[in-house]
Amino acid sequence: MTVAQPETQPQGLNFECETGNYHTFCPISCVAWLYQKIEDSFFLVIGTKTCGYFLQNAMGVMIFAEPRYAMAELEEGDISAQLNDYEELKRLCLQIKRDRNPSVIVWIGTCTTEIIKMDLEGLAPKLEAEINIPIVVARANGLDYAFTQGEDTVLAAMAGRCPDKAPTSDGEKGERHAIHKLLQFGRKPEDVAAEETGYVQHPPLVLFGSLPDPVVTQLTLELKKQGIKVSGWLPTKRYTELPVIEEGYYVSGVNPFLSRTASTLMRRRKCKLIGAPFPIGPDGTRAWIEKICSVFGITPTGLAEREQMIWESLEDYVKLIRGKSVFFMGDNLLEISLARFLIRCGMTCPEIGIPYMDKRYQSAELALLEKTCHEMDVPMPTIVEKPDNYNQIQRIDDLCPDLVITGMAHANPLEARGINTKWSVEFTFAQIHGFSNARDILELVTRPLRRNHVLKDLGWDKLVRETVTAVN
Repeated sequence: MTVAQPETQPQGLNFECETGNYHTFCPISCVAWLYQKIEDSFFLVIGTKTCGYFLQNAMGVMIFAEPRYAMAELEEGDISAQLNDYEELKRLCLQIKRDRNPSVIVWIGTCTTEIIKMDLEGLAPKLEAEINIPIVVARANGLDYAFTQGEDTVLAAMAGRCPDKAPTSDGEKGERHAIHKLLQFGRKPEDVAAEETGYVQHPPLVLFGSLPDPVVTQLTLELKKQGIKVSGWLPTKRYTELPVIEEGYYVSGVNPFLSRTASTLMRRRKCKLIGAPFPIGPDGTRAWIEKICSVFGITPTGLAEREQMIWESLEDYVKLIRGKSVFFMGDNLLEISLARFLIRCGMTCPEIGIPYMDKRYQSAELALLEKTCHEMDVPMPTIVEKPDNYNQIQRIDDLCPDLVITGMAHANPLEARGINTKWSVEFTFAQIHGFSNARDILELVTRPLRRNHVLKDLGWDKLVRETVTAVN
Protein backbone atom coordinates (compact mmCIF):
# COMPACT_ATOMS: atom_id res chain seq x y z
CA MET A 1 0.00 0.00 0.00
CA THR A 2 1.30 3.44 -0.94
CA VAL A 3 0.71 6.63 0.98
CA ALA A 4 -0.36 9.63 -1.05
CA GLN A 5 2.15 12.43 -0.73
CA PRO A 6 0.95 16.00 -0.32
CA GLU A 7 1.15 18.03 -3.49
CA THR A 8 4.18 20.30 -3.38
CA GLN A 9 3.54 22.13 -6.60
CA PRO A 10 2.18 25.70 -6.26
CA GLN A 11 -1.58 25.86 -6.67
CA GLY A 12 -2.43 29.09 -8.47
CA LEU A 13 -2.05 32.83 -8.56
CA ASN A 14 -3.61 34.75 -5.71
CA PHE A 15 -5.03 38.20 -6.47
CA GLU A 16 -5.71 40.88 -3.90
CA CYS A 17 -6.66 44.56 -4.07
CA GLU A 18 -5.84 47.05 -1.32
CA THR A 19 -7.16 50.21 -3.03
CA GLY A 20 -4.14 52.28 -2.07
CA ASN A 21 -3.04 55.44 -3.86
CA TYR A 22 -0.91 55.49 -6.99
CA HIS A 23 2.61 55.90 -5.62
CA THR A 24 4.10 56.62 -9.04
CA PHE A 25 5.26 59.46 -11.22
CA CYS A 26 2.57 61.56 -12.89
CA PRO A 27 1.50 60.15 -16.30
CA ILE A 28 2.47 63.39 -18.05
CA SER A 29 6.05 62.08 -17.79
CA CYS A 30 5.24 59.99 -20.90
CA VAL A 31 6.11 63.14 -22.83
CA ALA A 32 9.77 62.44 -21.95
CA TRP A 33 10.04 59.47 -24.31
CA LEU A 34 7.15 60.07 -26.74
CA TYR A 35 8.38 63.44 -28.02
CA GLN A 36 11.69 61.77 -28.89
CA LYS A 37 10.01 58.75 -30.48
CA ILE A 38 7.57 60.77 -32.66
CA GLU A 39 10.04 63.15 -34.24
CA ASP A 40 7.58 65.50 -35.95
CA SER A 41 5.32 65.96 -32.91
CA PHE A 42 4.85 68.68 -30.32
CA PHE A 43 3.34 68.02 -26.88
CA LEU A 44 1.39 70.73 -25.07
CA VAL A 45 0.72 69.86 -21.43
CA ILE A 46 -2.29 71.77 -20.09
CA GLY A 47 -2.03 72.07 -16.32
CA THR A 48 -0.83 74.17 -13.41
CA LYS A 49 2.56 75.42 -12.30
CA THR A 50 2.97 72.20 -10.31
CA CYS A 51 2.86 70.25 -13.59
CA GLY A 52 5.45 72.62 -15.01
CA TYR A 53 7.75 72.11 -12.04
CA PHE A 54 7.42 68.35 -12.41
CA LEU A 55 8.25 68.40 -16.12
CA GLN A 56 11.16 70.75 -15.51
CA ASN A 57 12.67 68.40 -12.94
CA ALA A 58 11.73 65.08 -14.55
CA MET A 59 13.19 66.12 -17.89
CA GLY A 60 16.10 68.13 -16.55
CA VAL A 61 18.48 65.45 -17.80
CA MET A 62 17.50 66.38 -21.36
CA ILE A 63 18.69 69.98 -21.28
CA PHE A 64 21.06 69.36 -24.17
CA ALA A 65 18.29 67.92 -26.35
CA GLU A 66 15.91 69.94 -28.49
CA PRO A 67 12.64 69.70 -26.56
CA ARG A 68 9.34 69.59 -28.38
CA TYR A 69 7.01 70.07 -25.46
CA ALA A 70 5.65 73.04 -23.53
CA MET A 71 3.33 73.90 -20.63
CA ALA A 72 0.04 75.75 -20.97
CA GLU A 73 -0.23 76.94 -17.37
CA LEU A 74 -3.74 77.46 -16.03
CA GLU A 75 -4.28 80.60 -13.98
CA GLU A 76 -7.03 81.40 -11.48
CA GLY A 77 -9.09 82.97 -14.25
CA ASP A 78 -8.96 79.75 -16.26
CA ILE A 79 -9.99 77.63 -13.30
CA SER A 80 -12.91 79.93 -12.46
CA ALA A 81 -14.03 79.89 -16.13
CA GLN A 82 -13.56 83.65 -16.47
CA LEU A 83 -11.19 83.40 -19.45
CA ASN A 84 -11.66 82.10 -22.99
CA ASP A 85 -9.93 78.72 -23.20
CA TYR A 86 -10.30 78.51 -26.97
CA GLU A 87 -8.61 81.81 -27.75
CA GLU A 88 -5.70 81.14 -25.41
CA LEU A 89 -5.11 77.63 -26.78
CA LYS A 90 -5.37 79.02 -30.30
CA ARG A 91 -2.70 81.61 -29.52
CA LEU A 92 -0.37 78.95 -28.13
CA CYS A 93 -0.91 76.52 -31.01
CA LEU A 94 -0.34 79.25 -33.60
CA GLN A 95 2.92 80.11 -31.84
CA ILE A 96 3.91 76.42 -31.89
CA LYS A 97 3.07 76.23 -35.60
CA ARG A 98 5.12 79.35 -36.35
CA ASP A 99 8.15 78.32 -34.30
CA ARG A 100 8.24 74.53 -34.82
CA ASN A 101 5.76 73.64 -37.58
CA PRO A 102 5.05 70.09 -36.25
CA SER A 103 2.99 67.50 -38.10
CA VAL A 104 0.81 66.98 -35.00
CA ILE A 105 0.16 68.74 -31.69
CA VAL A 106 -0.73 66.49 -28.77
CA TRP A 107 -2.70 68.07 -25.95
CA ILE A 108 -1.96 66.32 -22.66
CA GLY A 109 -4.77 66.81 -20.16
CA THR A 110 -3.83 66.83 -16.46
CA CYS A 111 -5.63 66.44 -13.15
CA THR A 112 -6.70 70.08 -13.20
CA THR A 113 -8.34 69.87 -16.61
CA GLU A 114 -10.25 66.83 -15.34
CA ILE A 115 -11.40 68.58 -12.17
CA ILE A 116 -12.59 71.77 -13.86
CA LYS A 117 -14.03 69.76 -16.79
CA MET A 118 -12.22 71.48 -19.64
CA ASP A 119 -13.77 70.29 -22.89
CA LEU A 120 -10.51 69.58 -24.68
CA GLU A 121 -12.14 67.03 -27.01
CA GLY A 122 -14.69 69.67 -28.01
CA LEU A 123 -12.15 72.44 -28.57
CA ALA A 124 -9.62 70.38 -30.53
CA PRO A 125 -11.59 69.65 -33.77
CA LYS A 126 -12.60 73.30 -34.24
CA LEU A 127 -9.07 74.56 -33.63
CA GLU A 128 -7.57 71.82 -35.79
CA ALA A 129 -9.66 72.94 -38.75
CA GLU A 130 -8.73 76.58 -38.15
CA ILE A 131 -4.94 76.20 -37.89
CA ASN A 132 -4.71 73.19 -40.25
CA ILE A 133 -2.60 70.99 -37.94
CA PRO A 134 -3.88 67.70 -36.43
CA ILE A 135 -4.57 68.00 -32.70
CA VAL A 136 -4.69 64.78 -30.67
CA VAL A 137 -6.17 64.92 -27.17
CA ALA A 138 -4.88 62.50 -24.52
CA ARG A 139 -6.01 62.40 -20.89
CA ALA A 140 -2.94 61.62 -18.78
CA ASN A 141 -3.97 62.69 -15.32
CA GLY A 142 -2.49 61.18 -12.18
CA LEU A 143 -5.90 60.72 -10.56
CA ASP A 144 -6.73 57.73 -12.74
CA TYR A 145 -3.46 56.48 -14.23
CA ALA A 146 -0.03 55.25 -13.25
CA PHE A 147 2.79 57.03 -15.05
CA THR A 148 3.37 54.56 -17.88
CA GLN A 149 -0.34 54.66 -18.70
CA GLY A 150 0.23 58.17 -20.02
CA GLU A 151 1.67 56.52 -23.13
CA ASP A 152 -1.39 54.27 -23.25
CA THR A 153 -3.78 57.23 -23.50
CA VAL A 154 -1.66 58.91 -26.19
CA LEU A 155 -1.44 55.77 -28.33
CA ALA A 156 -5.15 55.06 -27.87
CA ALA A 157 -5.88 58.56 -29.18
CA MET A 158 -3.48 58.11 -32.10
CA ALA A 159 -5.00 54.75 -32.98
CA GLY A 160 -8.11 56.64 -34.04
CA ARG A 161 -6.00 58.74 -36.43
CA CYS A 162 -4.43 55.82 -38.29
CA PRO A 163 -5.61 55.69 -41.91
CA ASP A 164 -8.16 52.97 -42.61
CA LYS A 165 -6.97 52.35 -46.16
CA ALA A 166 -3.70 52.40 -48.05
CA PRO A 167 -2.96 55.49 -50.15
CA THR A 168 -4.33 55.17 -53.67
CA SER A 169 -3.40 58.31 -55.58
CA ASP A 170 0.15 59.11 -56.59
CA GLY A 171 -0.03 62.29 -54.52
CA GLU A 172 -0.99 60.44 -51.35
CA LYS A 173 1.68 57.82 -51.90
CA GLY A 174 4.35 60.41 -52.58
CA GLU A 175 3.50 62.43 -49.50
CA ARG A 176 3.24 59.42 -47.21
CA HIS A 177 6.42 57.70 -48.33
CA ALA A 178 8.71 60.66 -48.96
CA ILE A 179 10.87 59.81 -45.93
CA HIS A 180 10.90 56.12 -46.89
CA LYS A 181 12.19 56.99 -50.37
CA LEU A 182 14.84 59.22 -48.88
CA LEU A 183 16.07 56.38 -46.67
CA GLN A 184 16.31 54.09 -49.70
CA PHE A 185 18.35 56.64 -51.70
CA GLY A 186 21.54 55.15 -53.10
CA ARG A 187 20.58 51.53 -52.42
CA LYS A 188 20.47 49.00 -55.22
CA PRO A 189 16.95 47.96 -56.30
CA GLU A 190 17.86 44.29 -55.92
CA ASP A 191 18.88 44.90 -52.28
CA VAL A 192 15.56 46.58 -51.55
CA ALA A 193 13.65 43.79 -53.31
CA ALA A 194 15.56 41.14 -51.34
CA GLU A 195 14.24 42.56 -48.10
CA GLU A 196 10.69 41.84 -49.23
CA THR A 197 11.35 38.14 -49.87
CA GLY A 198 11.17 35.33 -47.37
CA TYR A 199 7.75 36.15 -45.97
CA VAL A 200 4.81 33.75 -45.85
CA GLN A 201 1.29 34.76 -46.72
CA HIS A 202 -0.53 35.97 -43.62
CA PRO A 203 -2.95 38.76 -42.62
CA PRO A 204 -1.43 42.18 -41.90
CA LEU A 205 0.14 42.56 -38.45
CA VAL A 206 0.60 45.88 -36.63
CA LEU A 207 2.57 46.09 -33.37
CA PHE A 208 1.92 48.81 -30.81
CA GLY A 209 4.12 50.23 -28.07
CA SER A 210 6.81 52.91 -27.97
CA LEU A 211 10.27 51.33 -28.11
CA PRO A 212 13.70 52.68 -29.07
CA ASP A 213 14.43 52.30 -32.77
CA PRO A 214 17.12 49.60 -32.30
CA VAL A 215 14.64 47.44 -30.34
CA VAL A 216 11.96 47.98 -32.99
CA THR A 217 14.43 46.72 -35.59
CA GLN A 218 15.41 43.72 -33.45
CA LEU A 219 11.82 42.55 -32.88
CA THR A 220 10.89 43.15 -36.51
CA LEU A 221 13.84 41.02 -37.65
CA GLU A 222 13.02 38.27 -35.14
CA LEU A 223 9.57 37.96 -36.70
CA LYS A 224 11.03 38.13 -40.20
CA LYS A 225 13.15 35.07 -39.40
CA GLN A 226 9.87 33.19 -38.95
CA GLY A 227 8.46 34.55 -42.21
CA ILE A 228 6.23 37.14 -40.54
CA LYS A 229 6.08 40.65 -41.96
CA VAL A 230 5.28 43.55 -39.64
CA SER A 231 3.02 45.93 -41.56
CA GLY A 232 3.60 48.80 -39.16
CA TRP A 233 4.26 50.07 -35.66
CA LEU A 234 2.22 52.41 -33.49
CA PRO A 235 3.71 54.92 -32.85
CA THR A 236 5.95 55.61 -35.82
CA LYS A 237 8.94 57.94 -36.00
CA ARG A 238 6.75 60.41 -37.89
CA TYR A 239 3.07 61.10 -37.34
CA THR A 240 2.58 61.39 -41.10
CA GLU A 241 3.58 57.73 -41.45
CA LEU A 242 1.08 56.18 -39.03
CA PRO A 243 0.35 52.60 -40.11
CA VAL A 244 -2.73 51.69 -42.10
CA ILE A 245 -5.20 49.81 -39.89
CA GLU A 246 -8.16 48.20 -41.58
CA GLU A 247 -10.90 46.06 -40.12
CA GLY A 248 -9.65 42.53 -39.54
CA TYR A 249 -5.98 43.46 -39.12
CA TYR A 250 -4.09 41.63 -36.39
CA VAL A 251 -2.43 43.67 -33.63
CA SER A 252 -0.13 42.79 -30.75
CA GLY A 253 1.24 44.89 -27.90
CA VAL A 254 4.80 44.84 -26.59
CA ASN A 255 4.13 46.43 -23.18
CA PRO A 256 1.78 45.37 -20.36
CA PHE A 257 0.43 48.90 -19.74
CA LEU A 258 -1.27 49.37 -23.12
CA SER A 259 -4.69 47.90 -22.34
CA ARG A 260 -6.61 51.04 -23.38
CA THR A 261 -4.81 51.07 -26.74
CA ALA A 262 -5.66 47.38 -27.20
CA SER A 263 -9.34 48.06 -26.41
CA THR A 264 -9.42 50.98 -28.86
CA LEU A 265 -7.92 48.90 -31.65
CA MET A 266 -10.38 46.07 -31.04
CA ARG A 267 -13.58 48.03 -30.45
CA ARG A 268 -13.17 51.05 -32.72
CA ARG A 269 -10.85 49.78 -35.44
CA LYS A 270 -12.26 46.20 -35.40
CA CYS A 271 -8.82 44.61 -35.14
CA LYS A 272 -7.99 41.15 -33.79
CA LEU A 273 -5.73 41.22 -30.75
CA ILE A 274 -3.07 38.53 -30.41
CA GLY A 275 -2.99 37.92 -26.67
CA ALA A 276 0.62 36.93 -26.14
CA PRO A 277 3.13 37.23 -23.30
CA PHE A 278 5.29 40.30 -23.66
CA PRO A 279 8.76 40.09 -25.25
CA ILE A 280 10.67 40.76 -22.03
CA GLY A 281 13.40 38.25 -21.25
CA PRO A 282 14.36 35.34 -23.51
CA ASP A 283 11.45 33.25 -22.22
CA GLY A 284 8.90 35.99 -22.85
CA THR A 285 10.35 36.84 -26.27
CA ARG A 286 10.19 33.22 -27.37
CA ALA A 287 6.59 32.88 -26.11
CA TRP A 288 5.62 36.14 -27.87
CA ILE A 289 7.00 34.97 -31.21
CA GLU A 290 5.52 31.48 -30.83
CA LYS A 291 2.05 32.87 -30.13
CA ILE A 292 2.12 35.13 -33.18
CA CYS A 293 3.34 32.20 -35.29
CA SER A 294 0.56 29.95 -33.98
CA VAL A 295 -2.11 32.51 -34.89
CA PHE A 296 -0.81 32.63 -38.47
CA GLY A 297 -0.36 28.86 -38.71
CA ILE A 298 3.43 29.04 -38.89
CA THR A 299 5.73 26.51 -37.27
CA PRO A 300 8.51 28.49 -35.56
CA THR A 301 12.09 27.36 -36.10
CA GLY A 302 15.23 27.84 -34.05
CA LEU A 303 13.59 29.55 -31.07
CA ALA A 304 14.49 26.91 -28.48
CA GLU A 305 18.13 26.99 -29.54
CA ARG A 306 18.14 30.80 -29.58
CA GLU A 307 16.65 31.00 -26.09
CA GLN A 308 19.11 28.43 -24.72
CA MET A 309 22.02 30.35 -26.20
CA ILE A 310 20.84 33.56 -24.49
CA TRP A 311 20.44 31.79 -21.13
CA GLU A 312 23.99 30.46 -21.40
CA SER A 313 25.30 33.96 -22.04
CA LEU A 314 23.45 35.23 -18.94
CA GLU A 315 24.82 32.67 -16.51
CA ASP A 316 27.39 35.06 -14.99
CA TYR A 317 24.50 37.29 -13.90
CA VAL A 318 21.98 34.54 -13.11
CA LYS A 319 24.30 32.87 -10.59
CA LEU A 320 24.29 36.11 -8.55
CA ILE A 321 20.50 36.02 -8.01
CA ARG A 322 19.69 32.31 -8.13
CA GLY A 323 18.01 31.32 -4.86
CA LYS A 324 17.38 34.91 -3.78
CA SER A 325 14.01 36.61 -3.30
CA VAL A 326 12.59 39.74 -4.92
CA PHE A 327 9.62 41.87 -3.84
CA PHE A 328 7.78 44.29 -6.16
CA MET A 329 6.12 47.31 -4.54
CA GLY A 330 4.34 48.36 -7.75
CA ASP A 331 5.12 51.31 -9.98
CA ASN A 332 5.30 50.96 -13.77
CA LEU A 333 3.01 47.99 -14.67
CA LEU A 334 6.02 45.97 -15.88
CA GLU A 335 6.00 43.99 -12.64
CA ILE A 336 4.33 40.78 -13.87
CA SER A 337 6.70 40.38 -16.82
CA LEU A 338 9.81 41.20 -14.79
CA ALA A 339 8.76 38.86 -11.97
CA ARG A 340 8.16 36.03 -14.43
CA PHE A 341 11.62 36.53 -15.96
CA LEU A 342 13.37 36.71 -12.58
CA ILE A 343 11.58 33.58 -11.36
CA ARG A 344 12.85 31.81 -14.49
CA CYS A 345 16.32 33.02 -13.46
CA GLY A 346 15.94 31.11 -10.17
CA MET A 347 14.57 33.79 -7.85
CA THR A 348 11.46 33.58 -5.68
CA CYS A 349 8.87 36.34 -5.55
CA PRO A 350 6.47 36.41 -2.58
CA GLU A 351 4.54 39.49 -3.72
CA ILE A 352 4.00 41.47 -6.91
CA GLY A 353 2.51 44.90 -6.29
CA ILE A 354 1.05 46.55 -9.39
CA PRO A 355 -0.85 49.85 -9.70
CA TYR A 356 -3.43 48.52 -12.18
CA MET A 357 -4.20 45.01 -13.33
CA ASP A 358 -6.09 44.27 -16.55
CA LYS A 359 -6.43 40.50 -16.35
CA ARG A 360 -7.79 40.17 -19.89
CA TYR A 361 -4.98 42.05 -21.58
CA GLN A 362 -2.31 40.36 -19.44
CA SER A 363 -3.97 36.93 -19.44
CA ALA A 364 -1.23 35.28 -21.53
CA GLU A 365 1.47 36.83 -19.34
CA LEU A 366 -0.28 35.63 -16.18
CA ALA A 367 -0.55 32.13 -17.64
CA LEU A 368 3.17 32.14 -18.44
CA LEU A 369 3.95 33.35 -14.91
CA GLU A 370 1.94 30.49 -13.44
CA LYS A 371 3.58 27.97 -15.80
CA THR A 372 7.02 29.32 -14.88
CA CYS A 373 6.34 28.93 -11.16
CA HIS A 374 5.27 25.31 -11.70
CA GLU A 375 8.32 24.49 -13.81
CA MET A 376 10.72 26.16 -11.36
CA ASP A 377 8.86 24.55 -8.42
CA VAL A 378 8.53 27.79 -6.44
CA PRO A 379 5.52 29.21 -4.58
CA MET A 380 3.10 31.35 -6.53
CA PRO A 381 3.43 35.08 -5.83
CA THR A 382 0.55 37.10 -4.46
CA ILE A 383 -0.46 39.82 -6.91
CA VAL A 384 -1.64 42.96 -5.09
CA GLU A 385 -3.39 45.60 -7.15
CA LYS A 386 -3.15 49.21 -5.92
CA PRO A 387 -1.09 48.16 -2.89
CA ASP A 388 -1.18 50.11 0.35
CA ASN A 389 2.44 51.01 0.99
CA TYR A 390 2.04 50.99 4.78
CA ASN A 391 0.88 47.37 4.64
CA GLN A 392 3.63 46.52 2.17
CA ILE A 393 6.32 47.82 4.49
CA GLN A 394 5.04 45.52 7.24
CA ARG A 395 5.15 42.56 4.86
CA ILE A 396 8.66 43.47 3.71
CA ASP A 397 9.81 43.55 7.35
CA ASP A 398 8.32 40.08 7.85
CA LEU A 399 9.61 38.55 4.60
CA CYS A 400 13.09 40.16 4.55
CA PRO A 401 13.51 39.87 0.74
CA ASP A 402 16.97 40.08 -0.80
CA LEU A 403 15.83 42.81 -3.20
CA VAL A 404 12.89 45.22 -3.39
CA ILE A 405 12.04 46.83 -6.73
CA THR A 406 10.25 50.04 -5.85
CA GLY A 407 9.48 53.62 -6.79
CA MET A 408 12.05 56.29 -6.02
CA ALA A 409 10.11 57.60 -3.02
CA HIS A 410 10.65 54.44 -0.96
CA ALA A 411 14.18 53.48 -1.97
CA ASN A 412 16.19 55.45 0.60
CA PRO A 413 13.97 54.61 3.60
CA LEU A 414 14.23 50.91 2.71
CA GLU A 415 17.98 51.15 2.23
CA ALA A 416 18.22 52.71 5.70
CA ARG A 417 16.55 49.54 7.03
CA GLY A 418 19.24 47.42 5.41
CA ILE A 419 17.13 46.32 2.42
CA ASN A 420 18.57 46.25 -1.10
CA THR A 421 16.46 48.28 -3.54
CA LYS A 422 16.26 49.07 -7.24
CA TRP A 423 14.32 51.93 -8.82
CA SER A 424 11.56 50.51 -11.00
CA VAL A 425 11.60 53.60 -13.23
CA GLU A 426 14.97 52.49 -14.60
CA PHE A 427 13.31 49.50 -16.27
CA THR A 428 10.92 51.89 -18.02
CA PHE A 429 13.72 53.80 -19.73
CA ALA A 430 16.09 50.86 -20.33
CA GLN A 431 16.04 48.62 -23.39
CA ILE A 432 14.56 45.43 -21.93
CA HIS A 433 12.67 43.87 -24.86
CA GLY A 434 13.86 41.05 -27.06
CA PHE A 435 16.45 38.30 -26.79
CA SER A 436 19.56 40.45 -26.86
CA ASN A 437 18.43 42.93 -24.19
CA ALA A 438 17.83 40.40 -21.40
CA ARG A 439 21.35 41.13 -20.17
CA ASP A 440 20.39 44.76 -19.54
CA ILE A 441 17.59 43.63 -17.20
CA LEU A 442 19.97 41.54 -15.13
CA GLU A 443 22.54 44.33 -15.12
CA LEU A 444 19.94 46.55 -13.41
CA VAL A 445 18.70 43.85 -11.04
CA THR A 446 22.11 42.76 -9.85
CA ARG A 447 23.67 46.21 -9.56
CA PRO A 448 22.52 46.90 -5.96
CA LEU A 449 23.53 43.38 -4.90
CA ARG A 450 26.97 43.75 -6.45
CA ARG A 451 27.41 47.25 -5.02
CA ASN A 452 26.49 46.26 -1.49
CA HIS A 453 28.67 43.17 -1.69
CA VAL A 454 31.65 45.41 -2.50
CA LEU A 455 30.73 47.85 0.28
CA LYS A 456 30.48 44.98 2.75
CA ASP A 457 33.91 43.72 1.77
CA LEU A 458 35.30 47.18 2.35
CA GLY A 459 33.45 47.58 5.65
CA TRP A 460 31.59 50.64 4.37
CA ASP A 461 28.07 49.23 4.43
CA LYS A 462 27.43 50.29 8.03
CA LEU A 463 28.70 53.81 7.35
CA VAL A 464 26.49 54.14 4.25
CA ARG A 465 23.35 53.05 6.12
CA GLU A 466 24.07 55.40 9.00
CA THR A 467 24.47 58.24 6.50
CA VAL A 468 21.19 57.39 4.73
CA THR A 469 19.40 57.20 8.08
CA ALA A 470 20.75 60.64 9.04
CA VAL A 471 19.60 62.14 5.72
CA ASN A 472 16.11 60.74 6.17
